[in-house]
Amino acid sequence: MTFTKTTEQDSKYNHLERMTVSQLLTNINNEDKTVPFAVEKALPQIEKLTQQIVKKLETGGRLFYIGAGTSGRLGILDASECPPTFGVPHELVVGLIAGGDYAIRKAVEFAEDSTNQGWLDLQEHSISHKDIVIGIAASGTTPYVISALEKCNENNIITGSISCNENSPLSSTAQFPVEVIVGPEFITGSSRMKAGTAQKLVLNMLSTATMILLGKIKGNKMVDMQLSNNKLVDRGEKMLVAALNINQTTAGTLLKKFGSVRNAIQNYKP
Repeated sequence: MTFTKTTEQDSKYNHLERMTVSQLLTNINNEDKTVPFAVEKALPQIEKLTQQIVKKLETGGRLFYIGAGTSGRLGILDASECPPTFGVPHELVVGLIAGGDYAIRKAVEFAEDSTNQGWLDLQEHSISHKDIVIGIAASGTTPYVISALEKCNENNIITGSISCNENSPLSSTAQFPVEVIVGPEFITGSSRMKAGTAQKLVLNMLSTATMILLGKIKGNKMVDMQLSNNKLVDRGEKMLVAALNINQTTAGTLLKKFGSVRNAIQNYKP
């Protein structure tokens, strides 16, 4: 199969420095509009990967995201949002980035080129066949990610991937690859733009659909969310007001007593 790195192809636009602010914003927006349609074409692949995640998490496994640079940061972002949104343990969805936590804020030179560190990072979490690992790399060529998935395959660990080039080495390595072909970036090679947006959309789908299927949503409400600030407490109270036909003062008392919207609903006695 032919591998073409479309994420590195020349932008459709030139002389960006000569554009007005309006022209820059309009053209970036026009390019961004194409991303959801590229994701739509990958829905069958996303569905297969989601089914695998659900199977592993239902049987006590964990979900790992592993990436470098923007891709790694996006995985960490998605993982970090799961506990407050769905009330799951921090260890259930884990994001790893080449270069470690320091690399979340600042680039670590050549970290993505390591061919053994990805597997070492996974081993720090006692990775096993119960878990599932998703490699994220816009180019689909990042050694840190590919080598980690290769070791996972050798150790009977289910692997998936999210990339933005067709028939990439990462897709060939992953058992359940997702390819979202967004084409050239507005700034040539700046894959934090359309490719990053595509990866974020796919991650949203994977984690959200998984958590819904695991029963972490009731109706369309985040009944297991962590009540970590006043806004969320207020939201929780309003959920209880609507669900139980009570006033907000009573709802607040129930939340304090039972600690979550779900528990309050289950234990409420009129």
